[in-house]
Amino acid sequence: MSFKEFQNRARLYVIGALENGASREFEKARAGFGQKAEDFITECYRLHEAFALSLRPAKSSGALKERLMKMVRARKQSQPAGEQPQSQ
Repeated sequence: MSFKEFQNRARLYVIGALENGASREFEKARAGFGQKAEDFITECYRLHEAFALSLRPAKSSGALKERLMKMVRARKQSQPAGEQPQSQ
């Protein structure tokens, strides 16, 4: 495996998308490339973490909230009066 191919697989490895068959070959190349490989993997992890930390949580839409509230109301109305809802 060339170092360029190793770099491509390292990116997949860091995000957990490397397939089992490819992981054995990747680990063999990782050992073969030594410190150069470890440095690249460390950099990939650093970039992965920085990217994850830069993401903002998605805001829930009003439509999603309304749909959820309709489900709650429908469930509440289907319960006989005085009966506590069963937790799932």
